[in-house]
Amino acid sequence: MMAGLLNISEPNASSPTDTFNNQNNSHNGLNNDFLNNLTTDATKANQPIARKHNREEIAELFDLPLMDLLLQAQTIHRAHFTANEVQISTLLSIKTGNCPEDCGYCSQSGHHRDTTKLQAEKRIEVDKVIAAAKRAKASGSSRFCMGAAWKHPSAKDMPYVVELIKEVKALGLETCMTLGMLDTNQATQLADAGLDYYNHNLDTSRSYYEQVVSTRSYDERLDTIDNVRNSGINVCSGNIVGMGESRDDRIDWVHELLKMPKAPESIPVNLLVPIKGTPIGDKVLAEGQLSVIEWIRTIAVARICCPTSYVRLSAGRESLSDSEQALAFMAGANSFFYGDKLLTTGNASQSGDDRLMRELGLTKQFAAPRAPKVLPVMDAMSGHQSQVVMAE
Repeated sequence: MMAGLLNISEPNASSPTDTFNNQNNSHNGLNNDFLNNLTTDATKANQPIARKHNREEIAELFDLPLMDLLLQAQTIHRAHFTANEVQISTLLSIKTGNCPEDCGYCSQSGHHRDTTKLQAEKRIEVDKVIAAAKRAKASGSSRFCMGAAWKHPSAKDMPYVVELIKEVKALGLETCMTLGMLDTNQATQLADAGLDYYNHNLDTSRSYYEQVVSTRSYDERLDTIDNVRNSGINVCSGNIVGMGESRDDRIDWVHELLKMPKAPESIPVNLLVPIKGTPIGDKVLAEGQLSVIEWIRTIAVARICCPTSYVRLSAGRESLSDSEQALAFMAGANSFFYGDKLLTTGNASQSGDDRLMRELGLTKQFAAPRAPKVLPVMDAMSGHQSQVVMAE
């Protein structure tokens, strides 16, 4: 047998087609042909176009025995990504607190400031953001994410965020922003500056959404994602599990991703970090938190249904043991945040992450920022400045 292939004999196992298309029979296991594709590196050549699962199939994936689910997820992951390689991001809040949205889980909402006691902060100066980006690059991050507690950026904010994009990209880092809702013009401005990713989470299912936030509709979130997609920026959109939603809501969220023209290129799967003083945080602290295994199931189902997307192990990771994090990576997570803080909540320590990566044999992915759409050009003879629009 070739090195790097796993050979497991399992009698009466179902075929790969049965495994993926008819989960009713998949509890019997997987046959040798399927398992023989479990390589130690990505097998990207001649990959079939991923089909979209319907809601019933997504539900069946959630119901699989955990080890069967993880095996499918890891196998699909290795067919589309380099095995044991993870993309690492650093997240910085560039404007904190007093957000006009009423998201029930968020300490940055101005609606909860009397109970959360979060100290609001104005926009961070550009040079301080760039200094943080330099530290992130030196630590091994390939993407620098910047978040602002706005309903949407104002006209006076746009030059600021455009400058940040250009300055961070000049360091050789990929860029990501989450600034609230965007209209088509704002999305175009960010795309022209070269923004790589824009984050706008759906948070949960359409049916549970009204239990989470009332100041922004589900369709408004989808409109922003459409504006981002149409501008040429990669979409980053995920959820928060453990807010009191049911498994049906988690199934519906995955199905919502698959109803998009294209699944998000990056999918953060967050486990709620309940914050005292927020309505949802107080509720979860009183009633109990979602199990880590259910979170890992959600990660695995997202990986199977969105095989070419990065799936990020996001908020909530600081509470996981090493073994639980290993399971999450087995489930197909291939991205996480470096640093001790995520906007306003804690995160796993970088030294702990470095140690765990060594123990698990994980390697860091290199940055691959895209070029801005509009580049400044100067005529050497006249000194006249103009702009060139780059071809897609």
